Amino acid sequence: MFSLAGKKALVTGGSRGIGRGVVLALAEQGADVVINFTSNKDKAETVAQEVETKGRKALIIQADVSKRSEVVSMFEQIKQEWGGLDILVNNAGVLRGGEFSEFSEEMLDEVLGVNLKGQFFCAQEAVKMMKNGGRIINIASISSGGMGVGFAQIEAYTASKGGVIGLTENLALDLGPKGINVNAIAPGAIDTDMGRGGDVNQETQNETLKRIPKGRIGKPEDIGAAAAFLASDEADYITGVTLYVDGGWLAG
Repeated sequence: MFSLAGKKALVTGGSRGIGRGVVLALAEQGADVVINFTSNKDKAETVAQEVETKGRKALIIQADVSKRSEVVSMFEQIKQEWGGLDILVNNAGVLRGGEFSEFSEEMLDEVLGVNLKGQFFCAQEAVKMMKNGGRIINIASISSGGMGVGFAQIEAYTASKGGVIGLTENLALDLGPKGINVNAIAPGAIDTDMGRGGDVNQETQNETLKRIPKGRIGKPEDIGAAAAFLASDEADYITGVTLYVDGGWLAG
């Protein structure tokens, strides 16, 4: 594929699901990886061991990305231990669904806090460490808006991911002159705990598979491969775009 040898990467929410897939893909191509997690240290340590078996360095850091103070502390630790950062993958996310008229302010704050504010905060701190350029990759969603794909009862999630695409496009304009590429990946249906469960009803999940020309649900590795490409030198002329990794869903 492509070489990320000598690169240092941070993947938020990197202990499971899409995050784990991205961590392992980056390590496979030669990057050392910081694995951010919120609560499950055991899973983060397991992923770190998988990275190390590939001959790469791994560092795990606990931080709630919705809290600016914890994000700042995380980046300070990265700077102290590794000296810099080349790649940020903003993956941490939460999905909360339910009857719109009963959706609480607390749930809204949680979704927007992790999915949108968290990406904003991490990008702010990453830029300070990318003095020689870098890559920021934001994980959005096929339901981000504007592409004709929507789901009932996940309005907060969809709104947050739409914000991610707006953030991506504007950061690309702002940071391009500084040698920092900013892109988004919008996964379709991916086989993760979030994709299978959460508060999304079973009927919605069953209908999803019928829309995918490839005839299968995506894997975290599919997103990892896309992230590894966007992080590479081969993607130097790609910035400000959203890459839909959806098995052909949008073509239907």
